[in-house]
Amino acid sequence: MKKTLPCMVMALIALVMLNGCGPSKKLPISEQRQLINEMENETIRRLHRESPETKTEIRTAAGYAVFRNANVNLLFASAGGGYGVAVDNATGKRTYMKMTLGGFGLGLGVKDYRVVMVFRYKNTLETFIEKGWDVGVHADAAAKAGESGAEVSGEGDFRSNIHVYSMTESGLALQATIAGTKYWKNDELN
Repeated sequence: MKKTLPCMVMALIALVMLNGCGPSKKLPISEQRQLINEMENETIRRLHRESPETKTEIRTAAGYAVFRNANVNLLFASAGGGYGVAVDNATGKRTYMKMTLGGFGLGLGVKDYRVVMVFRYKNTLETFIEKGWDVGVHADAAAKAGESGAEVSGEGDFRSNIHVYSMTESGLALQATIAGTKYWKNDELN
């Protein structure tokens, strides 16, 4: 029982997080989209402040995606969920999406973070929107509350034509995990 308790707690936390992914469904669809767009704009502004070279990278790319994620690590398991939007730079089309993450490795903590993915090629962007699967190796140390704190984040992945930026909003986590992430279209918002 003692060994299964952490796994049960992790599963419960993940379930709560996944149910809370995205703006409240009680809001009209237009307001849900607006909240996601505001999160996207704030995240891109922060990325440009912290890494000015990303302005040109995003502008000249085929497209990009921005996600808000919450992640929980408890000993040997990792789970998370989030929401966001993928943008095709050529057409301006916005595809609202959801995501969930599960993995294994060593870790402990909870964090709220933003991810920006820059797609160099249109076919990679289209594949991401239609199939949305991502597997990566994540090593991370973060301690942040509000404007204070620090983070160190590195991601190795198998997508040579996608550049990924990760920024911690708040939380405390130390982890080294192999994780699978599933992204999919949010049918209610598209």
